[in-house]
Amino acid sequence: MSLNRTAKGIVLVPSLLLGGAFLAAGTWLDGPAAANRGLALTLGGILMGAGLLAQLLPESRREHDDPEG
Repeated sequence: MSLNRTAKGIVLVPSLLLGGAFLAAGTWLDGPAAANRGLALTLGGILMGAGLLAQLLPESRREHDDPEG
């Protein structure tokens, strides 16, 4: 079970960090770069959603978690 929790953390942290960076960049874009505002906001939302979805997915339950018992 710990391995699955670690994998969820590995997905969550980069997704939230990159998603937040894209959302912030999309918010502050002006000048000629403002044409990419929609792309930055979309990518940020997708990354944030993917990270949060990875946390909400249920963990599979095994009948025999302990290999010795």
